[in-house]
Amino acid sequence: MKISAGIILSALFLLSGCASSPPYTQQTGVDSSPGRPTVYEDVNSPGRVAGIGLESQDVASMTDKMVGDMLATPVLANRTTPPRIIIDSEYFRNESSSRINKNIITDRLRVNLNRASTGRMVFVGRHYADMVEKERALKRGTDGADGAPVVDRATLPASRSTLGGDFRLGGRITTLDAVQTSTGMASRTHQIIYEMVDLESGMIVWSGIYDFKKSARDDIIYR
Repeated sequence: MKISAGIILSALFLLSGCASSPPYTQQTGVDSSPGRPTVYEDVNSPGRVAGIGLESQDVASMTDKMVGDMLATPVLANRTTPPRIIIDSEYFRNESSSRINKNIITDRLRVNLNRASTGRMVFVGRHYADMVEKERALKRGTDGADGAPVVDRATLPASRSTLGGDFRLGGRITTLDAVQTSTGMASRTHQIIYEMVDLESGMIVWSGIYDFKKSARDDIIYR
């Protein structure tokens, strides 16, 4: 089958036009240029995208400091009977202008403290209370009409009730902001307070503070 030279030239012209078209066109308003390759960065160091908010290196630095400080507190780490401790974000409040998921702070603190304490503290998973109660109900038959257990007792000895806590983490994140309107420069001072509270008396048995200040012509959006 013969193909005319005009059809071939038209096809080549269209292909060359597609190959040489710019990644961004006024007609479509779409930038089709390839993105930058993903780069792994150290969470303990400032990354390529940084502003005046609370960032990964701040979280890593302050939680590491709090772990060391708590392990050096006798009422928490040197008791004959290891205290039961609850560390979650329930009473750790964000009252700052920084947008952050509080769990990234309290989870890292709990995990690292659990590892470092090596049995000197017992950690109660109060944020898993619903999961524990559902399983206990299945084992004891308290979730059905006939009162019969749905599953067996597994391998751990049965307990009359779930663990109560001796101490629980509380705290607050606050900030102080300033913006220079003539230049667009902004600064933000963060103050993060950690406190361990006696769950019988309400006494604060340990307090820690971490603060820092950042300045930049900020164009970063935190999510």
